[in-house]
Amino acid sequence: MSVFKLRDGGTAKEILDSISRYEVDYKFMHVCGTHQDTMVHFGLEELLKDVGVEIRQGPGCPVCVTTGTEIGAGIALAEAGIGVCVFGDMLNVPTPIGSLADARSRGADVRIVYSITDAVEMAKREDKEFVFMAVGFETTAPTTAVPLIRGVPENFSVYSCHRIVPPALEAIFQMGEVSVDGFIQPGHVSAITGTEMYEPFSQKYKMPQVVAGFEPLDILMACHMLVRQLADGRAEVENEYRRLVRKEGNPKARAMMAQAFKEEDRAWRGFPVIPLSALGLKEEYSAHDAKLVHEDILKDLPAMDEEPKGCRCGEVLRGIIRSEECPMFGRACDPNSPKGPCMVSREGSCNIAFRYSSLQR
Repeated sequence: MSVFKLRDGGTAKEILDSISRYEVDYKFMHVCGTHQDTMVHFGLEELLKDVGVEIRQGPGCPVCVTTGTEIGAGIALAEAGIGVCVFGDMLNVPTPIGSLADARSRGADVRIVYSITDAVEMAKREDKEFVFMAVGFETTAPTTAVPLIRGVPENFSVYSCHRIVPPALEAIFQMGEVSVDGFIQPGHVSAITGTEMYEPFSQKYKMPQVVAGFEPLDILMACHMLVRQLADGRAEVENEYRRLVRKEGNPKARAMMAQAFKEEDRAWRGFPVIPLSALGLKEEYSAHDAKLVHEDILKDLPAMDEEPKGCRCGEVLRGIIRSEECPMFGRACDPNSPKGPCMVSREGSCNIAFRYSSLQR
């Protein structure tokens, strides 16, 4: 077993031994692709199973929960001659009408950027329309808000695919498809939002929760804290990631989000429409809202099935199955020939499982 040192001198073995003394059989869920990567990379899944803890990934990959219809909108805009700027892991997500990469191979203007700033600079340099496809949770939404608030060129607009975490958690509770005993909440989202937004779930559903960082010891300690809450009969929001996350979060970032965005109902991949779960641009930014600016192009988008026949990405995102349980995993579907977004994004459970699986050894 690898030994990771804690600041106070503890080790991973000591944490696992402490959990084992509770003699538990619990299932926890997290909603963070980085947590999943850490768990699989360092073999934490098996170590935790040995002490009675199973962890499932929920809808914690922003690229994965972006719908085929939204990606189809990007394809339609690019094929209409608009410069569509996307993050690299959006490029190969398949839809019934192909991917953004397919559109680019046909001559559409699809460009990979590292930030919205790159897209704004392109709009300043070139005499054509540009659209930035804004993807991500509360972590990245403030970075989209900043240039909008400061001012962007007239030929620049944003197609917002931003989502927020709490409504998705509420949907998981309401749908009742998977029974979990505790939640490990994402550290980077919580650094922006703070921890208060999780408290209603502990109060309403008596659900223990721990905000965790991304090192192996962070995740092990979060599991230990959840086990201890359950043993004590508590259902609270605890903060393991105190070196970065504060109860109030980042007030400046939250204020920028509130200034630029409004909450909207929207479907997530694998989910029905989730009320007030997405961020759309406020009316004062309508001149830079791609859904309004390019309404004539987007109004005729075809309806799309989210997954091809046999793909179970939606069930992976809801925590019902593990990636390896999908019949396509590692066979018809791999990172070189993905059938669903969970195999495309490096935060997707299928991509992570494939990269670290025996298929690659």
